Amino acid sequence: MIGGHETSTNRLLAALPRDVETRWMARLEPITMSLGDVLYESGAKLEYVYFPTTSIVSLLYVTESGASTEIAMVGNEGLVGVSRLLGGESTPSRAVVQSTGRGLRLGARTLLDDFNESARTLQLFLRYTQALITQMAQTAVCNRLHTVDQQLCRWLLLSLDRLSGNELKMTQESIANLLGVRREGVTAVALKLQKAGLIRYSRGHIVVADRAGLEARSCECYAVVKKEYDRLLPRTPAAKPSLNPPT
Repeated sequence: MIGGHETSTNRLLAALPRDVETRWMARLEPITMSLGDVLYESGAKLEYVYFPTTSIVSLLYVTESGASTEIAMVGNEGLVGVSRLLGGESTPSRAVVQSTGRGLRLGARTLLDDFNESARTLQLFLRYTQALITQMAQTAVCNRLHTVDQQLCRWLLLSLDRLSGNELKMTQESIANLLGVRREGVTAVALKLQKAGLIRYSRGHIVVADRAGLEARSCECYAVVKKEYDRLLPRTPAAKPSLNPPT
């Protein structure tokens, strides 16, 4: 059985109705999520859903040629495997751990049972799905219309929101693959951000030195996504008793 602290570090689990939380406590499995772990492949049946606590997972769309790009990221605000909530056995995306950490795994059947029988759980997860769709749509807009500079700032800020500190372990090549751009473009932008005093970068480690500066340099996409997550999802366990519709 897991401890309450572990569930409280994921915003969705922390907001579960008490009766659902009690049932899930014995069924949630703590796992280590290591960099590069594939939680599911495109087209595979999703037997489990995952609730990251200190890790971050990238949802990638993979083309027939093998090229991929990130369509969304999931951290301690949500779950990986949302397609099971919507009636799909599988999804065309691939889920890969982007930042090493911990998480909790739950059988998809357990989730579906309470999703269908608990109105409050249904409402909570539908809100999360709306927020995730917003992130996917805004990512598509950002990748199409905004510069690599703006895209990288957005990506760094979204990642920071899902971590407890200001450091990310990620190579420039990995970031380029996630953004679907050339590595040279990411390298050039990273150098500019470093010269501006916004980040410090060395051998796969990125330390954000000036978050406010990154926010000022980013396009509106980051703010749109953050506002929607904050509007739709409870921030703390104190929000557990109420799930009134947002205004």
